[in-house]
Amino acid sequence: MAGDGCMPKQLDQTADHRGGLREMLIISVPMVVSQACHTAMTFTDRWFMGRIGPEQMNAAMGGGLASFMSATFFLGLTGYTTALVAQYLGAGKKERCAVALSQALIIALVAYPLILLAGRVIIRLFDAANLPPEQLGPQKEYFGILIYGSVIMLLHSCLASFFSGIGRTRVVMLAALGAMVVNIGANWVLIFGKLGFPQLGITGAAYGTLIGGAFGLALLACKYFTRANRAEFDVVGSLRLCGDTMRRLLKYGYPAGLEMFLNLLAFLSLVTLFQSHSLQTATAITIVFNWDMVSFVPLLGIQIGVMSLVGRYMGAGEPEIAHQATMSGLKAGCAYSSVVLILFVFFPTAMVGMFRPDTPNEVFASAFESAVFMIRFAALYVLIEAAVVVFSGALRGAGDTFWAMCFSVSIHWLMFGALLVVLRVLK
Repeated sequence: MAGDGCMPKQLDQTADHRGGLREMLIISVPMVVSQACHTAMTFTDRWFMGRIGPEQMNAAMGGGLASFMSATFFLGLTGYTTALVAQYLGAGKKERCAVALSQALIIALVAYPLILLAGRVIIRLFDAANLPPEQLGPQKEYFGILIYGSVIMLLHSCLASFFSGIGRTRVVMLAALGAMVVNIGANWVLIFGKLGFPQLGITGAAYGTLIGGAFGLALLACKYFTRANRAEFDVVGSLRLCGDTMRRLLKYGYPAGLEMFLNLLAFLSLVTLFQSHSLQTATAITIVFNWDMVSFVPLLGIQIGVMSLVGRYMGAGEPEIAHQATMSGLKAGCAYSSVVLILFVFFPTAMVGMFRPDTPNEVFASAFESAVFMIRFAALYVLIEAAVVVFSGALRGAGDTFWAMCFSVSIHWLMFGALLVVLRVLK
């Protein structure tokens, strides 16, 4: 993907091609594949658990979301490294790119003990959430393992942001592919007790997730510390605290971190509200959100591409090309979401049927029709999601993270409030 210097090959194109769909796809497609790999890991995890029983699948959904939410503020904060690195690159200050990553790594290490403390609070909130007993125990067990591996996720995100910012998204894609293969293989072995290993069920699912994540992190770290990368970005000299870059990362990154945390808190509250209603409702909503994740998460790859290009061209003082890159991202996002819309409208029965347990289960049977209806209903907003994700990425790339946060957080909490009224007040 990248040339011999700091600037990727696609930036050597003529001005007529800069910010166009081709350049956007060169950056975004590897990131879409990368995000799709993360989606595949989570999706397969819950699919395997669904074969054991819906209660286990629901527990993996609730526990996985909670563990991710506990780290979201710091993931969003350090994720601004993509835009910061891209801006330094566009301004011709490539020696600052690795310095920006070092500040993100420092934040990640400081955040880890705070996340572990938050995990203790979340465990108690599970007890207060009125979840079905069949789900509560496995969910606490799954969450308890994942929370200790959150440092893997933080460090992985920091390194991925660096490579995304310099336009070498293929590195991120290959690391994600490796993590996915290892994760799915480890889950199959540990969940079902293959190759002589004991059958660990949801415990095996949690350990498989950590093993896959650690493998992906190792691949990124090896690439970052190669001789060529060390020489190009002065990696060794960048391993220090830099007050100016740290202040800039905190100033512009905290709105993105706060946005991710508040959005995930609203989403987890929404899921918990559904799951506390009944086992049937919990099963239906878990299946639907598994597929909703398939429709949404790959869009984040397009968002990263938009953020990277907009940040680079704004850093180079070319806002008109940054605007063109945003429009290219919108075209790509709408094309992808149109395919998802067709699947949601015409094939929901087959999509729900994939989660059928290996043995007949009354809970799944009673949840089937509700899940089919919900998937069709979800088709109403997939194109809107594409537009929101793309414009949010453009604002972040340009440094305007505050209004992106306000808009996104308002939507999520309005959605939770509407559900609360419909489910609890109107029954």
